Amino acid sequence: MILTKQYRCIHSTSCRCTKGHLSEDVIFLVFQQLNWNPKDIATLSCACKWFDDLAKRVLWKEFCKTRAPKMMLDLQSSGSHSVDGSWRALGKLLIYCSGCSKGGLFNSIQIPGHFVYRTRFSRTSGKSFLLPQCRTDVLYVSDPCEHLDQGEEGDVGFFRGVFKSFSMSKVRKMLIKREAKLHPTEVCPYCKAKLWSMLQAKMIPQSASCRLGAYEDCIEYYVCLNGHMLGICTLLPLSDSEEASELE
Repeated sequence: MILTKQYRCIHSTSCRCTKGHLSEDVIFLVFQQLNWNPKDIATLSCACKWFDDLAKRVLWKEFCKTRAPKMMLDLQSSGSHSVDGSWRALGKLLIYCSGCSKGGLFNSIQIPGHFVYRTRFSRTSGKSFLLPQCRTDVLYVSDPCEHLDQGEEGDVGFFRGVFKSFSMSKVRKMLIKREAKLHPTEVCPYCKAKLWSMLQAKMIPQSASCRLGAYEDCIEYYVCLNGHMLGICTLLPLSDSEEASELE
């Protein structure tokens, strides 16, 4: 892969690596050998502005393409060479369950966010989270990350997802048409953009709870301005969940 040469130096005046640091091509090859390890990419990003810029432009993109190649190919098939909200935000979404805090988006419970080893994202599952009139939109949604035995809350599941070309989606147009309000304080944990509540906009179909194996009245999710989705649900007991799947 040939990297675009950066003609404008973005080092800060206090940066010590302006002389003698590795070229972009060499760093690319090093991280290719490391299989685009996200921890190493994050560590490099903290070194200086130049490395952070390289990670945003190149390394996180390669990480995403390696972790979910078919999904990334689809997200870029509209002709864009970038994604909404940056490659770093998408990389984090692939491997990080945001959890929740009391007083936050899902203010009834405290569950710390955490990294996950591997998560399956499905375009087919995404259809279940869209109203019938919006199902031409493309939405990838993860399987729920299960947090069991959460006291009165029962078994809690967190899920996350991403829209393709959200700026042109029917979901976005409907949110605007319904004059949905952005959350006054909370932002997307992946890209820091403002969030719409799909529950307040009355845009959560019954099929979403069936797909998740969750109670119908215990599901909520948000979509940010860049098309990232995050949500929470209370999971049904296993036997009830199987019955819900059959009904769907």
